[in-house]
Amino acid sequence: MPHPNDPTLRSFIPVDPASDFPIQNLPYGVFSTAAMPAPRVGVAIGDYVLDLWQLAQDCRIDMVEPGVFAAPSLNPFMALGPNVWSRTRARISELLRHDHAELRDNEKLRQRALVPMADVKLHLPIAVAGYTDFYSSREHATNVGVMFRGKDNALQPNWLHMPIAYNGRASTVVVSGTTVRRPRGQLKPPGAEVPGFGPCKRLDFELEMGVVVGKPSVMGEMLTEQQAEEMIFGFVILNDWSARDIQQWEYVPLGPFQAKVFATSISPWIVTREALEPFCVPGPVQDPVPLPYLRQTRPHNYDLQLDVALRAAGMNEAATICRTSFKYMYWSSVQQLVHHASSGCAMNIGDLLGSGTISGPEKDQRGSLLEISWNGTEPVELPGGIKRTFLEDGDSLVMRGWCQGDGFRVGFGEVEGTIVG
Repeated sequence: MPHPNDPTLRSFIPVDPASDFPIQNLPYGVFSTAAMPAPRVGVAIGDYVLDLWQLAQDCRIDMVEPGVFAAPSLNPFMALGPNVWSRTRARISELLRHDHAELRDNEKLRQRALVPMADVKLHLPIAVAGYTDFYSSREHATNVGVMFRGKDNALQPNWLHMPIAYNGRASTVVVSGTTVRRPRGQLKPPGAEVPGFGPCKRLDFELEMGVVVGKPSVMGEMLTEQQAEEMIFGFVILNDWSARDIQQWEYVPLGPFQAKVFATSISPWIVTREALEPFCVPGPVQDPVPLPYLRQTRPHNYDLQLDVALRAAGMNEAATICRTSFKYMYWSSVQQLVHHASSGCAMNIGDLLGSGTISGPEKDQRGSLLEISWNGTEPVELPGGIKRTFLEDGDSLVMRGWCQGDGFRVGFGEVEGTIVG
């Protein structure tokens, strides 16, 4: 049987070459319909969602109990482990192949199992056990450091030795399309003697990728590179909304708190690590060489294109304000996971690790408004004479990401959020 990543595979379902969801992808999500409002697990293929519960009920996916796919999250499926993940993806690929008659020629099953994407509601795909946000783009960390500490002191002394992170809130991770209410908090403008309390005035986005942990680790034990890699179920696009003025006042001495916990948006489709394997590339040269527990024997970065579009209130269409790539990340997702567990921290099924803001070396590759507007000193010029330094009420932000294959792309769909007052 051909490997699911085979670039020559074709589905019996027509898929546009520009679609994010060819047969080489098969990302997992959770969806519902008006006719069947209970959330369940599906896979995206072209303009359709393949209902895995229907297939399992019909004994077409016999390595998984049907009830696993009737769950409102992917956690029960992820708990079955990497061997089942791989076998299930291979079976789904087989059922969708253009030269395989089992589903293609079964009209009744097709009608039950293939649901038009336009008819579904997409839900948060996982029950988030814990959320950790990293700070692993050298370009981003350098830009922020230059702004606030000067060029000669841009990177803190520890940054090149370990992946820096803080623990966020799982309770406010939301799926694409969820509106984001402008946060409130303590603010201390320059020159003010004491802080006040009110709505954030410098609301920002952060373009990130999120790692979904599908396999747990044992408290008190470290992870090897291979163990960490096998624990990664897949990836989502992640927007770590940020209140810069709240953050500026609160972050000393313990780092971000209220400036980060009010909302984190993720895309509804989880692209599996296996689907991304053909797009693995080496990351930047790490100098100094990391300590032995963080050293990598193979590439773990991805040639994954990302863009951010902003539709300001009053605009009819969104305008692209950032184009960058996940390949620029200094610390890989595997290194982040290894470091997270290095103290003996137990990792759980459903843990979410944010990559940290993804910026590249060029100005149009900056993954936050803090960088794009250089802390508000260089407003972003948008169509119609509209300018932005930070996000205003009514603004909508869309992030997209994909890996480009030969005649197909393995994509994530999008993560969208609109700011409300």
